[in-house]
Amino acid sequence: MQFLYHPDAGLPSVAVEGEAYRYLFKVRRKKRGDVVALRNLHDAYIYFYRIESVTRKEADLHFTGKEERRVVPRRDLHIGWCIVEPKVVEKSLPTLNEIGIAKISFIRCDRSQRSFVPDFERMHRILVNSSQQCGRSEPMVLERFDSVEAYLAAYPESAVLDFGGTPLPCDAAERSILVGCEGGFSDSERKLFGNLTIYGLDTPLILRSESAVATIGARLIL
Repeated sequence: MQFLYHPDAGLPSVAVEGEAYRYLFKVRRKKRGDVVALRNLHDAYIYFYRIESVTRKEADLHFTGKEERRVVPRRDLHIGWCIVEPKVVEKSLPTLNEIGIAKISFIRCDRSQRSFVPDFERMHRILVNSSQQCGRSEPMVLERFDSVEAYLAAYPESAVLDFGGTPLPCDAAERSILVGCEGGFSDSERKLFGNLTIYGLDTPLILRSESAVATIGARLIL
């Protein structure tokens, strides 16, 4: 773990309890006097704290210094992802965060199941844990749209990943790409694409939605 997330990192003193406490003292075997690195994931700083006191359930940490250390991907890539089963998304989030995708817009498309609703609070916890592991100082931004039409109104320059499109090159300059759910886009949604750039993947195999998203991220960022 590259740092420990704490929402109050930056204050003169912070209290650590719960999961963070168990990690520091049960897993890392930290003790009184040790210095630990914290981030609040709202700014570019790593904050250093000395462990001043430890009880059976809580520890008191005092600020000793800070260092500006912004760790972000080299490209600002945004994915519009038509909503699929939440457990599939949650399983994929750590990988997508580590690859370096900047933002994911979850979109309810014509072929998304109506019962699938993204749980942003749970996803945020997953991204925090992922960022602690990979060192990323700014976790992915998440948002939601109720239709492909609403998404394209907000991102009119977005490209689209669809069957039969031009193979996606590694040097594509796209900053936003729309990816469909299982079953792809409906005919009415395709009519919205107009003059948008349509990409495909150069493979005879059928990729799952989450595999396509990870492939795009790896190809354009790493």
